[in-house]
Amino acid sequence: MNINRTVILAIATVLWISQMSAVAAKKHGSGDADAHTRKGVELDQQKQFDAAIVEFTQAIQAAPGNPVMYRNRGTAYRQAGKFPEALADFSKMIQIAPKDFEGYFERGQTEQALKQFEPAMADLDKALELKPGEANALKFRGFVWIGRTEWDKAIADFTAAAEKNPTDFQTYERRAFAYRSLKNYDAAIADYSKSLEVKADESETWAKRGYTYSFMQQYEKAISDYEQAMKLNPNDIDTPQRLQYARSLLAAKNAPPPTPTPAPPEKSGLITPLNIGIALALIVIIAVVVRIKKRGKPEIPSSSTRIR
Repeated sequence: MNINRTVILAIATVLWISQMSAVAAKKHGSGDADAHTRKGVELDQQKQFDAAIVEFTQAIQAAPGNPVMYRNRGTAYRQAGKFPEALADFSKMIQIAPKDFEGYFERGQTEQALKQFEPAMADLDKALELKPGEANALKFRGFVWIGRTEWDKAIADFTAAAEKNPTDFQTYERRAFAYRSLKNYDAAIADYSKSLEVKADESETWAKRGYTYSFMQQYEKAISDYEQAMKLNPNDIDTPQRLQYARSLLAAKNAPPPTPTPAPPEKSGLITPLNIGIALALIVIIAVVVRIKKRGKPEIPSSSTRIR
């Protein structure tokens, strides 16, 4: 009986030690994962993406079942331009947490950046199914509609996104592009202006609004916007050319009408169509008169005829 108690106690002790070791290991791993994650986030914010990827990889090794670790590394991969690796991490995240909005959203916007519009649409639809009305998912789905040149659907998603997040300048800027593609220039100008209210230092938005004003032949406003864009980004290559073109069109528009050139006087002289006609008529008349006279003249006998 004492032996059985000793065995049972020994087994219980071993199980307890194993359990405590597992708990300690888990806590230690979690601590390592958190430390590497914090370091990775710092490096990511400093745009040191490769170094951030190393830290996030170590965080994954410490906590391989945490989907957030794959999201962190996936976004770092995407910012480093390593899209296949990013897609693999987001797919792993979806595998671990198939009902998590983030995995589908991150993979969808990565596919959109790669112009893989069909899978991007499927992932963003799934993200919005899990989290209806989410502003960023609506915005990126709007980007997909633009990629598919379905302007009205893009405008609908951007409008819904703007209602959810009215301070996102990119939503207005992209909706303006869709309106401009439909030649609805007034609506495009309104959205570019709204985008600049939110973020006035976006040189590209100033240039795009100027470009739209040029379509509307409002060259003074186009020139003003182009000049502002160049102040914000002196290294822009396209805007100076568009500015010069707008100035030339404005100069042509404001130029006085040219003085009409008088028609040259008709050439004088005897050789005119009328005179030629009269001359031909006279020649015909003379020919007829000569012919008539010739018929009426008596016949003169030849010199060989004998007179009797």
